[in-house]
Amino acid sequence: MADYAIGDLQGGLRPLQALLKSIRFVSGQDRLWFAGDLVNRGPDSLGCLRLVRSLGASAMTVLGNHDLHLLCVAAGTAQTRTGDTLTDILEAPEKEALLNWLRSQPLLIQGDQHVMVHAGLLPQWTIRDAQECANWVSQALVAPDYRDVLADLYGDQPARWDNSLTGQPRLRLIVNAMTRMRVCDVAGSLDLRFKGAPDELPEGLFAWFDVPGRRSAESIILCGHWSALGLRLRPNLIALDTGSVWGRALTAVRLHDRTVFQVPGERAGLGD
Repeated sequence: MADYAIGDLQGGLRPLQALLKSIRFVSGQDRLWFAGDLVNRGPDSLGCLRLVRSLGASAMTVLGNHDLHLLCVAAGTAQTRTGDTLTDILEAPEKEALLNWLRSQPLLIQGDQHVMVHAGLLPQWTIRDAQECANWVSQALVAPDYRDVLADLYGDQPARWDNSLTGQPRLRLIVNAMTRMRVCDVAGSLDLRFKGAPDELPEGLFAWFDVPGRRSAESIILCGHWSALGLRLRPNLIALDTGSVWGRALTAVRLHDRTVFQVPGERAGLGD
């Protein structure tokens, strides 16, 4: 049995199928950790969602920003954007089952040796803090009034963590950190505008995992989201988004020995 962490699919079913063949995946024996953004921008969002859901206990996924966007569009709290490829899901006969399954997926997965999140963790958080925050959001997303939660999900404020935050501001910052963050300043204030490579960072901003004093630095974090970062292997970090939706590569890393597997991506327009 082996565990594999896999980067952002974004509707790329054919790269996923090729990657599973490359790693010789055996359902029921191996286990897949998906870094979120299963859907959108690629040509077969429905196929990706169906396949990952069909794997049952052999697959785990965290929610990414594109997954949450799908839930917002389906709930009527957001409009589709240029480049979205969500119509096949919204018109699928099993739409409600797929969306309910997606809505029940966590923002954070904690294993024995690894922690997975789509984007990153605020430097103020310990892993325990992050897990508590993620659990709180997950409860809100499966509550009867989840549409009210989704209706106020968008926005860039607040930008900095404060333990006194409550309600929607608290939820929005948790979601932004875990599904949208790439960089922040030394105090942990998010800058959600930057999408470039780390060597293009303006003065005063850090990659979230490089912020001095980050309280989760003793854990091994698995993440995606930042395609301009690319594959990054450090003792305490495995960054997995290698731009499959840009036509670069879809990546899996076997966790026990960090063997890297890659297949060509499928360029499908703008990725984020």
